[in-house]
Amino acid sequence: MGPGAVVGARDLTAVSGALTAVPDGDRLTHLQFRRFAGCPICNLHLRSVVRRHAEIAQAGIREVVVFHSSAEELREHVTDFPFAVIADPAKRLYAEFGVESSPRALLSPRALAPTVRAVLRSAWTILGGRERPPSRRPDGGRLGLPADFLIAPGGRVLAAKYGEHAYDQWPVDHLLELASRTSLPSGPGPGPGPVPTERHE
Repeated sequence: MGPGAVVGARDLTAVSGALTAVPDGDRLTHLQFRRFAGCPICNLHLRSVVRRHAEIAQAGIREVVVFHSSAEELREHVTDFPFAVIADPAKRLYAEFGVESSPRALLSPRALAPTVRAVLRSAWTILGGRERPPSRRPDGGRLGLPADFLIAPGGRVLAAKYGEHAYDQWPVDHLLELASRTSLPSGPGPGPGPVPTERHE
């Protein structure tokens, strides 16, 4: 699903039990597809989103993060996240948005350094009792690839990125840059020019 596509309005149930409208009717929606509950690589990235969440919200962006784990398993890992977390163990949203799995998720040379950093950080926080370890057999497996979508209030996809490996996503600075040059369309009709989809071959 690339820029110019229109996302149909729906209410998703967050693991907190709250209904989350996608797209948001008033703000940009940053829809992130991550991997499994407790994934060290996902946590490394999402901690940067947590630290800068006030800045992201001030830029008019609502964060919605999807995992292919059950709500029950996710609740043990995301209680302090200040944004909506959606459980999609059947991977229906992944299929709708074309988000894939691949051995490249972990075998890409570009994934090596962030994976080592993420695993070391996770081991330290787990030993310190600040995080729980992930399941040994996570829902959806360990080879998921991330994806990012920036969606206007009317549902139009303004920008999209399909990750080439497990730590290939928009950094917060890039997200804020995309938002800063976006003129919000009022509906699914013509809006700003599309940003090329960032996708692996």
